[in-house]
Amino acid sequence: MSEEIIELEEEEYTSQLTAPVFKRIVGLLKPHWRWVVGFLLTIALVSAQDSLFTYINKSIIDEGIVKRDMDVIWRLATLYGGLVILQSGLVFTFIYLAGVLGERVQYDLRKMLFNHLQDLSLSYYSQNAVGRLMARVTSDTGRVSDLVTWGMLDVTWAVMNIASATFFMLLINWRLGLIVLAAIPILVFIAIKFRKKILVEFRESRRANSKITGAYNENIAGVRVVKALGREDENLEEFQGLTSNMYRASYRAAWLSALFLPTVQIISAIALGTIIWYGGIQAQVGLMTIGGIHAFVSYLTFMMWPVQDLARVYAEMQHSIASAERIFRLVDTPPEVRNRPGAVAAETLLGEIEFDHVNFYYEDRKPVLTDFSLKVKPGETIALVGPTGGGKSTIVNLLCRFYEPQQGVIRINGRDYTEYTLESIHSRVGIVLQTPHLFSGTVRENIRYGRLDASEEDILEAAKIAGAHDFIIMLEKGYDQNVGEGGNLLSVGQKQLISLARAVLSRPELFIMDEATSSVDTLTEALIQRGMEALMKGRTSFVIAHRLSTIRRADRILVIEAGHIKEQGTHAELLRQRGHYYRLYTQQFRHELETVYGFAEAVGADEKEEASQTLAAD
Repeated sequence: MSEEIIELEEEEYTSQLTAPVFKRIVGLLKPHWRWVVGFLLTIALVSAQDSLFTYINKSIIDEGIVKRDMDVIWRLATLYGGLVILQSGLVFTFIYLAGVLGERVQYDLRKMLFNHLQDLSLSYYSQNAVGRLMARVTSDTGRVSDLVTWGMLDVTWAVMNIASATFFMLLINWRLGLIVLAAIPILVFIAIKFRKKILVEFRESRRANSKITGAYNENIAGVRVVKALGREDENLEEFQGLTSNMYRASYRAAWLSALFLPTVQIISAIALGTIIWYGGIQAQVGLMTIGGIHAFVSYLTFMMWPVQDLARVYAEMQHSIASAERIFRLVDTPPEVRNRPGAVAAETLLGEIEFDHVNFYYEDRKPVLTDFSLKVKPGETIALVGPTGGGKSTIVNLLCRFYEPQQGVIRINGRDYTEYTLESIHSRVGIVLQTPHLFSGTVRENIRYGRLDASEEDILEAAKIAGAHDFIIMLEKGYDQNVGEGGNLLSVGQKQLISLARAVLSRPELFIMDEATSSVDTLTEALIQRGMEALMKGRTSFVIAHRLSTIRRADRILVIEAGHIKEQGTHAELLRQRGHYYRLYTQQFRHELETVYGFAEAVGADEKEEASQTLAAD
C-alpha cells in the first residue's frame, strides 16, 4: 500500500468517532468489573476523606483554637489521625487494583490483536508495514491500558473531589458555594474548545510515530543492504524528515496542553479572590467564621487542582483515543480469506486438483492469472517455470488458499475448496520457501514447529530424510543449538535444510517448493534435492524452479507466462519441442559450461550450442 493510501486511512479518524471509540474502550473493562468496582469504591472513599479532613480542620479552628477548648482539639485530632491510617490502607488498595487492572486490560488487548493478526490474510501484511503493526501492539495498547486505569483513577478522584468539596461548601455557606460553582461551567467550556485541536495534533503525532517505527524496522532489518550501497546519509536525511514531522505535531499538542493549564489557573485565582473578598464581608456581619473562610479557600484549591488534573488527563485521553482508534481499526479489519458458513473439514488433499477458468489480480485492472485452467492428478509432481511476475507463486498461493480467486473455481476432490475449512487445508500443506524463515529458539524447536507432539525419534528421522542431520550434529550443541533471530546464526543452506525437515515432520499431503534451491550452493542443492524426492513420494507436489536441473524428474513441467500456460509436458517432451523451455534450459547449461569448464568468450556460438545440447541430452 502506498504512503498516500496509508495517510488517507489515518485521516479517516475524525472526532465524530470519539464517543463510539470511548464506549468500546470502556467495554474492555467488562470482564474485570469486580476489580473496577473495588477500584472506584476505594478512590471514592479516599476523595470523600480528603474533603472530610478539611471540614475537621474547620471545626478544630472554630471549636478548638478560637474557643481554646483542648478537649475538642484532642478529640478531633484523634479522629483525624484514625482517618489518615484508614486512608493509607485505601490508597494502597486502589494503587494495587489499578496496577493489576492495567496489566489485565493490556494483556487482553495484546492477546486480541495477536489472535486477529493470525487470522488476517496475506494480503493485509503485503499492504501494511511491520513497524505500523508493531506500534499498535506495543505503544498503542500501553496507552489505552493507561487510559482505563490511571486515567480513570485521575478522573474519578477529580470528580469525587469536586463533588465532595461542593457538598461541604454548600453546607458551610450556600451563597458563597454557588459563586464558586459558577466557575465550573467556564472551565468545561474551555475544555470543549481545546478538545478538537488537541486531538488533531495527537493523531498527527501518532501517525508520524508509526512512520518512524516503520523506518527503524526497515533500516535495522536491511542494515547489510544499507551499508553495502552506502545509503547511510540518504537514510539519515529521510529519517530527519520523519522526526521533524513528529516534532512539529508533538510541539503543537504540547503547546495547546500547556496553554490549557494556565487558563485554568487564572480562573482559579479570580475565584479565590472572590472568596476572600466576599468571605471577609460575611465574617464582619457574623455569617462566616474564620474556620469557614479557611475551609472555603482550601475547598477551592481542592476543586481547582482536580480541574487542572482533568485538563492534563483530557489531553492524554485524546492521545489514548487516537491509539484506540488505530487498534480497533486493525481489529475490525476482516480477513479477506476466511471460513465460509457451513464449511467442513477436508478429509484429505490427496485427490484431483483443478483450476477451473481462474482469474486473479492483486490490484484492479492488473490481472496476474487470466482464465487459468489446470488439472492435477493425485500424487503428481508439477513444476512451474517461467519469467518473474508470470504468476507462478500466485498459483501456489491460491492453491494453499492464502488468497482466493476473484473469478473461477479451484476444486479439490471435485469440490470447491472454499467449502473446506482453512484449518483443514493449511494443516495438510507443507511449504519450503526461497527465503527460509526460522524462529528464535533451538534447531529442535524449529523442526518441531509444525507438529508439536512429535517425538525425538520423529525429529531425528525428519532431519535425516531432509539431509539436515549430518550438519546439525556437527553444531556445538547439536539439536539444542540456538539459531538466532530469524535463523541468522546459520547459513542460508542450513536454514533451508531445517525448513525442509520441518516440512517432512508435518507429514503434508500437498507439498510446495518455492525456489527452494535458488540461493544455495551446488552441494546443498543436491542434499535438498534428495530430501525433496523423499518427501514427494506419494504426495501431490508443486515445485517453482529457477534452476531447471532440479525439476527434470517432474511428472509435468508448466511454462507460465503472463498468467497463462505457454507450454507443458515432461522434461524430454519440452526439449524436443524446442520452445521456450528448451531455450531456458540450454541457456542455463551454456552458462554452466562457461563457468564450470572454462569456456572463453572466444569459443564460437556453434561450439557452445553443440556442447550445451550434448549436456542437455544427457
